[in-house]
This record gives sequence, C-alpha cells and structure tokens, in this order.
Amino acid sequence: MADVSIRDLVVEYTSGGYVVRPIDGLDVRAGDGELVLLLGASGCGKTTLLSALAGILQPAAGTITVDGTSVTELSGAGLTEYRRHQVGIVFQAFNLIPSLTAAENVALPLLATGRGRRASLDRARQILDQVDLTNRVDHRPGDLSGGQQQRVAIARALALEPPLLLADEPTAHLDYIQVEGVIRLLRALAREGRTIIVATHDDRLLPLADQVVELSPRPPEVVDGRIVAMNDGEILFGQGETGDLVYVVEQGVIELTRERQDAVPEVIARVVAGQYFGELAPLFGLRRSATACAVGPTTVRGCSPTEFRASMGRHAINDLIADHSTGG
Repeated sequence: MADVSIRDLVVEYTSGGYVVRPIDGLDVRAGDGELVLLLGASGCGKTTLLSALAGILQPAAGTITVDGTSVTELSGAGLTEYRRHQVGIVFQAFNLIPSLTAAENVALPLLATGRGRRASLDRARQILDQVDLTNRVDHRPGDLSGGQQQRVAIARALALEPPLLLADEPTAHLDYIQVEGVIRLLRALAREGRTIIVATHDDRLLPLADQVVELSPRPPEVVDGRIVAMNDGEILFGQGETGDLVYVVEQGVIELTRERQDAVPEVIARVVAGQYFGELAPLFGLRRSATACAVGPTTVRGCSPTEFRASMGRHAINDLIADHSTGG
C-alpha cells in the first residue's frame, strides 16, 4: 500500500536574515494508487514539498510517512535506503546524461544497487517499452524530443519500482502535443501499489487528478469597507498568513515587523493615519511578509483588492510595486 501522510509540516529557511516558511502547518493524505497535484505559482513551496517527500530536505517540524516509513525520522543508511527504493524522482530539467543512451540512463539506478549490466539493460528496455519508447532505447537524449526525454526520465524514476513517484513540473518544457502524451502516461502509472505526486502550475492536469492540493494562497472574497478597532499590542495579521484585504490606518499607528533569523522581530515600518499597508499579499496571491501590530488604540479600514485598485489607479499600482515596500 503506497499511502502518504503529511502532518503539521513546517519547512523554513532564511533569506536576507529573515525567516521564510513556504510550508507552514501542512496536512495532506494521499491514498494508494492516487495521482495528487500540488498546484500553485512559482515560489509557493511545490518543489520544497517534493524535496521533503524525497528525503532531500529536512523539515523544521511535522511528520512525513510513506508506505509505513517515517521519512522525517530517517538518517544515515536508513535515509539512503529510502531514497533508493521507496521514492522515484522525475526532475523538471530531465537530468539525463547526454553521452548515454535512453536504456543506459534508465539502467543507472539498477547498476547502483549492484545489479549486473546485462540484467540492468534488459530491465531498462522493459520499462522503456512501458512508456512507449521501444524504438528509442538506443537513442541518446540529444536525438530525442522533449516529450521523449521526459518519458526516459519517468522510466528511470520507475527503475526500482518505488511506491512513491514524485514529478516536478513534468510538462514545463513541452509543447501541447508532447504534454498530452505525458499527462496520459502519468495517469496510467498511478495504480495500486504506487502513488504519484506532481508539482505543477499547469491546470491542464486537473481533470486527471484524484486530489488537488493548492499551495498558493487563495483568500475568500471579503466585503469591502471592513472597520477593525484594535487595542495596543493587538495583532491584525501575522507573517506567513494569507492576505485578503489591503488596510488603511484611520487613526493610531500600525507597526510592521518581520521575524529575523535570530527569532528577534525587526520593525520594518510604522504606518500612520492616512497611509495604507498589506497590499502585496491580496493583490498578487502571496503570503503576508510581515506581522501587523497596533501601537496604542488604532482603527484600520480594510478594502478588497478590487476596491484598492479602483482607488489607486493602474499607474499608481505600478509605482507602488516598483517603489513601495510596507510588507504584507
């Protein structure tokens, strides 16, 4: 049974001295035989999550369990064994060795386990036949189309028959004809004993998925003109949260802070009456890049991105993207 369980997962790193959490408290359950899509724009954490599932990246908190193996508790030889036998990875850039034939590329994982060359090549040809490349086994990557190279990469990931197959943007470098073939192949490969998780921003894959996990923030629609009265020290929104409203300070002061690598909050801006803040997250579907806290009694008015655009105008919006940085 190729079940995958992700519980309370947190992945964090530092950027410019500040803490960034592309994955924060994520819960996902993927059943045996499912095709699961991790959907979202660039930078939302798709590849980061695949790296954690592959045992390449160690999360800050939470657990990952694959086919009964607690991946987040593995180290040393146990982690090597997991990477070799329980997970296969299809890289976005294919990562094929140009000097080797398709069969030789697919045989590499088999050779690494100590299997003989002839047996490895025989097995590689069998897998290439499964992905409809019977007539291309002796071709080198440079002689293959993008779609054919992607199929070789998928075949290589399947060489040791792992219960979990991870694919990072498998349609990114393909034209629409090649995309159709790869989409059909991924759907066919998701079966009993194997779960496939695909990171993509390509919504053409949606109809084939058993489950879609949206990693880009998608805040709900909010009524314009919300008024929030806050006391001293009260937090309006936190760093890393989704953002649905742009705010204008009616009275008082809002202090914007960002968490540093040493866990000490740093004040990046003080917003006073008549000024706005928190515009980037709702306008561009990002997470809040700072925490907003009231300094003394403060009242703010929230407006939707639509209302904010209307009040600012297109040129003013362009200017704020270029010059304005209040965080969030």
